[in-house]
Amino acid sequence: MKHIDGSQGEGGGQILRTALALSMITGEPFRIENIRAGRKKPGLMRQHLTCVQAAKSISSAEVRGDKIGSQELEFVPHTVRGGEYHFSVGTAGSTSLVFQAVLPALILASKPSTLTLEGGTHNPLAPPFSFIEKSFAPILQRMGPRLEMTIERFGFFPAGGGKVSIHIEPKKTLKPIDLLERGKLCLQLGESFLSHIDINIAERELNTIRKKMSFAASELKTRQVKNSPGPGNLVAITLEYEHVTEVFIGFGEKGVPAETVATRACQYAKEYLRSDAPVGPYLADQLLLPFALAGSGSFKTVKPNLHCTTNMDIIKMFLDVDLKITKEKDFLYRVDVV
Repeated sequence: MKHIDGSQGEGGGQILRTALALSMITGEPFRIENIRAGRKKPGLMRQHLTCVQAAKSISSAEVRGDKIGSQELEFVPHTVRGGEYHFSVGTAGSTSLVFQAVLPALILASKPSTLTLEGGTHNPLAPPFSFIEKSFAPILQRMGPRLEMTIERFGFFPAGGGKVSIHIEPKKTLKPIDLLERGKLCLQLGESFLSHIDINIAERELNTIRKKMSFAASELKTRQVKNSPGPGNLVAITLEYEHVTEVFIGFGEKGVPAETVATRACQYAKEYLRSDAPVGPYLADQLLLPFALAGSGSFKTVKPNLHCTTNMDIIKMFLDVDLKITKEKDFLYRVDVV
């Protein structure tokens, strides 16, 4: 049984999610202590517990310590089964993080799966659905699996109440790929998503993007969301290149001016543009596991953060791979799977 210290490195929930994913794939049980020790409220929160319960369901696992607030967990997986699954976080907790925990096992399963996930779809502290759909999923599909993703209901923080559906056509082995260049720019788009909020907010946000990013009027869109239970707002800047698409998000907050929300998204986009890296910091974190499962491959990114390097350490505990980071120049690093 693998023994994992949840306080190592970044000390967050990613350690647990990566361990769950790789335990199911390798059949290797694990025990984790000090779960989320690096957080203000350590232990399993609702969305982390849902990850555990989802992993337990698809692999018929034996689990100890699966309760709210638990800082210790034992997980003993059995056979992963594709099929139809429905998991609800029950709060505004992220559906994307639950998806992240079970996807690696399901893309290698023996038959297709359909996931229905309920909870938050666009949360400030997790990859939003828009990012998973436009940025991560297309690259994963180049490696073999097929994903069909549908957002049936938006779930903004703090109300939640969102619903997404993902159909997965698995592939027994993943095809290694290299992602070393962006290629030519094919599309740039600025969007303001609004739920139960004055449309004037969108006008101010899009005007900020127009000024700071020099987008044309045709590259700016207002998206009024009518099926979300609560109020919400976010700005999304999409840069679609020949080989990669990146999405940069600014989340609306009560008391924060619309111009500030849009400016945040613009800053993230400009940092990416300055780097020459095809893969931004959040996408890099998402790609580590599928690249490791493929057994080889390379991508260029910005300087890996602590979240990313901690994820690498957990991957190397379960898989016989080496993840090498090489600095090529300022703001540009190469990650190789060996």
